[in-house]
Amino acid sequence: MPRPATYDLKGLNCPLPVLKARKRLAAMRPGSRLWLETTDPLAVIDIPAFCADAGHQLVETAAVDGGHRFLVERGGATST
Repeated sequence: MPRPATYDLKGLNCPLPVLKARKRLAAMRPGSRLWLETTDPLAVIDIPAFCADAGHQLVETAAVDGGHRFLVERGGATST
C-alpha cells in the first residue's frame, strides 16, 4: 500500500478542516488513506464525527505538538 499523503490543515478553524478534508477525500479512490494535520481543538470531535457520517474509517489519531493528526481511510460510498 502506498504511503498516505499528508494534508496540512493547520491554522484553519471549524468548519474548514472538515470541509477541506471532505473535498480532498472525495477526489481519492476508496481505500486510499490520508493524514490530516490540524491545530483546531475542535478537530478531535469534528473529524471523527465527519468520518462516521461520511462512511470513512478513522484509522489512527495522534496528539502532536500544537495539534492532532488523523489517519483517514476513504470509504467506498461517495462522500457528500
